[in-house]
Amino acid sequence: MDDSHLAREPAWLVAANVVAWRRCGPDGSELRAGTKHFRGGAKVYVACAHWGPGGDRVTVIGRARHSSRWIVIDTATRHLHGFRPKLVHTPRALERLGETRNPEGFAAERAAEVSAELERYARRFRAATALGSPHPDRCLCHACLTGESA
Repeated sequence: MDDSHLAREPAWLVAANVVAWRRCGPDGSELRAGTKHFRGGAKVYVACAHWGPGGDRVTVIGRARHSSRWIVIDTATRHLHGFRPKLVHTPRALERLGETRNPEGFAAERAAEVSAELERYARRFRAATALGSPHPDRCLCHACLTGESA
């Protein structure tokens, strides 16, 4: 019997927002809004982090930029900011959570630890993007908009 139509229990995940603008291209000379899959500022939920190579990728659940459908993809940690633990009740997000490697979410305490660690990783990876290249005048990248040390 298929029980996918039944409501799932809320789960602790790590919520984050997609950066409004990100540097890309040769020497970080180009700016792009959000990512290919998400609008800048979109809220996503981190279902699991890939700690192997240093936390540079996370699996996220969020509403797609063009279709507004809930999707699950792996994305770069540097494209996210404002990591925080969140008890998720959204049925579609919880459905998609079942498709990930961490279908139960995190324990509340673990979600707080993971969010703090991912914020540190994201800052470090953003600082390393286009290392040594100057930012253009009135740069809109996340580091310049928020005053993050580069």
